[in-house]
Amino acid sequence: MKAVLCRQYGPPDSLVVEELPSPKAGAGEVVVAVKAASVNFPDVLIIQNKYQFKPPLPFSPGSEFAGVVKEVGAQVQGVKPGDKVIAFTTYGAFAEEVKIEASRLIALPEKMDFLSGAAFLLTYGTSDHALRDRGALRAGETLLVLGAAGGVGLAAIEIGKALGAQVIACASSEDKLQVCRAHGADATINYAAEDLRERIKALTGGRGADMVYDPVGGPYSEPAFRSIAWRGRLLVVGFAAGEIPRLPLNLALLKGASVVGVFWGDFARREPKQFAASVRQLGSWFREGRLRPHVSRTFPLEQAGEALKLLAARQVKGKIVLKVG
Repeated sequence: MKAVLCRQYGPPDSLVVEELPSPKAGAGEVVVAVKAASVNFPDVLIIQNKYQFKPPLPFSPGSEFAGVVKEVGAQVQGVKPGDKVIAFTTYGAFAEEVKIEASRLIALPEKMDFLSGAAFLLTYGTSDHALRDRGALRAGETLLVLGAAGGVGLAAIEIGKALGAQVIACASSEDKLQVCRAHGADATINYAAEDLRERIKALTGGRGADMVYDPVGGPYSEPAFRSIAWRGRLLVVGFAAGEIPRLPLNLALLKGASVVGVFWGDFARREPKQFAASVRQLGSWFREGRLRPHVSRTFPLEQAGEALKLLAARQVKGKIVLKVG
């Protein structure tokens, strides 16, 4: 089988494509023939040794995929060859075949194709965990989404609307904001051309946003937090801008506000029952047409490095997916 490998830490150009033996399923494991694998920001970090999880070299990056079960090992129940599945792997998905614990597989939702399936679990799972579990977003509240045209950002817009919130989407260009509006944003802010705090003030009547969803970090976190409403919640999702901001904690005191960490990967591992309930809710919203994964570009597996470079340069709207096989 073909696999994209990180043999030494470095930029996307350092990745190589090699032929490897097909994996064999052990007890409790399955082998999945990958049909599509999505590209996510942690993939950019993990190949540079900048991610919190550090697999031993060499390894294949790629944290989520959709495919068809090829082989099941001993003691596996409820999964059989031919089943269509999606899964989150942390790493290893940029390959034609993946070996994974059977317990980590999720059935591909009804009426979902492989491209959408590969783009679904991490982004929508992260945003659902953030908004419903960590932030307790309520109908009628105002949600401000930074980096709103990215994968998790668009997911946050759609989930926010499903929960009855008013959603303000923030991005760095008009074409990105157009995508945000197409996915349900009530209002938009171009923070490359407009004063973020003044626009938040104008759009909320001076009250501020009840919740800030922040997967970006960098220079926008502090002005967004300064514009938060009384008892507001800042959700710390990631640092796509590359800089981890240093927030003056007196802002939390003055607004009675909360800074809330969101680590979906550990949530899925530590709280499997709650994770399963989240996946069921997301599947229900998808069947109702409320969630629409936005795959803006596809690449063949061999061009994974090109896809990662686009993501690192923040030139992606929604998700990039690798077509496999």
